[in-house]
Amino acid sequence: MREVTFLEAIRAAIWEEMERDPNVFLIGEDIGKMGGAFGVTTGFQERFGFDRVVDAPISETAIIGVAIGAAAAGKRAIAEMQFIDFISYGFDQVVNVAATYLYRSGGQVSIPIVVRGPSGGYVGGSLYHSQQFEAWFFHVPGLKVVQPAFPDDAYGLMKASIRDNNPVIFLEHKYLYRRIKGTIPNPEADYIVKLGEARIRRPGDTLTVVTYGAMVHFALDAARMLEQEGISMEVIDLRTIKPLDMETIYNSVRKTSKVLVIYEAPRTGGVGAEISARITEECFEWLDAPVMRVAAKDSFVPFAEPLEKFVLPSVDDIVYTARQLAHY
Repeated sequence: MREVTFLEAIRAAIWEEMERDPNVFLIGEDIGKMGGAFGVTTGFQERFGFDRVVDAPISETAIIGVAIGAAAAGKRAIAEMQFIDFISYGFDQVVNVAATYLYRSGGQVSIPIVVRGPSGGYVGGSLYHSQQFEAWFFHVPGLKVVQPAFPDDAYGLMKASIRDNNPVIFLEHKYLYRRIKGTIPNPEADYIVKLGEARIRRPGDTLTVVTYGAMVHFALDAARMLEQEGISMEVIDLRTIKPLDMETIYNSVRKTSKVLVIYEAPRTGGVGAEISARITEECFEWLDAPVMRVAAKDSFVPFAEPLEKFVLPSVDDIVYTARQLAHY
């Protein structure tokens, strides 16, 4: 086992997959000599060469387009967005080309690409460097969407995403990059975390919390605080946002009968709304209270720290809503 940061786990997974499979290559802005904006790909170009670590011009459309073309020709592409916010420039390539390719080709041509990059707030990044866009891609058939919360999951899910024959959007919460440490297996273990499987991070019986990304850590902090009040929160880490592991969620709901869904993106139209709807449809007879949500306000993320804290969900928000739910 190796102890690594969240960022180092992602780096290790990509490095090992490039060692394992010569068809895997990287493309993105400043990923070669510079090693990427956060250093994920430091040293990659020296090891794997200019053909497999491609410094691209500042064009997300071109980066994702090249990745798709190469994947259609048999390569496995990892396209880095310097910040996931800029994926909007390549939106057409993702949703109208990559996502539809297998369907349009009658099942003949797979597009094994991973579009990865740092997402989320809590770092003073302001508007164009703090957003959570999972709901955009959650709505699109043909895409998979991943957001891990711990190094071992980041490592195993990245490997699984690279090996998957479908396009995967891999969201890496930048707040976690160097704050969270954990252990990952040595390379010879060939450790993989299957896409589409949630993980119960903390068992409980008062209420179920469903969340992902940095919010998992916020939920666990809230759970530790509320434990002193006799409120036992079962925290489910989705890990994969699409496809959703609804069975794990349903089983927990049938046990606790109360549900809190937490997500960092704006409240309206978020992933949590879909989860809430499915729970209401499938587990209504088990519910003892309305499904509640904690999410960001319907606002852009401000630069000023007090305003950022006001807009984005906090541990206090989770504690407050969980108390309401527990005593409903």
